[in-house]
Amino acid sequence: MEFKDNIPIYLQIEQYLYRQIALGKMKAGEKIPSVRKLALELTVNVNTVQRALQQMNDQGILYTKRGEGNFVTEDTELLAKTKQTLIDNELDEFVQNMEKLGVKKENLITILEKYLKKCEG
Repeated sequence: MEFKDNIPIYLQIEQYLYRQIALGKMKAGEKIPSVRKLALELTVNVNTVQRALQQMNDQGILYTKRGEGNFVTEDTELLAKTKQTLIDNELDEFVQNMEKLGVKKENLITILEKYLKKCEG
């Protein structure tokens, strides 16, 4: 994973884990990799991973079973809301980038439809 300099690493780890959950790579009720394993995998400090996991625990996305590790919540409604938040964030960034390029909001749908048709062909 490549980290951006302008965003704290623990927040980027959170976003990475949210994406893994939204993509179904980590399912509801499933145990996630240990803090040490994630730190090795992402090549970051264990404390940084722990901070990201604590934030996710505080938000209810993860829960901890003492002596067993961290698990993805089984609250499917919360998981659906989290996925929608990720989608909304991506759309916000897309719209902002298009506005910077001088594209008006009312033209976005047409431009996106053209792009998707081009991708199909």
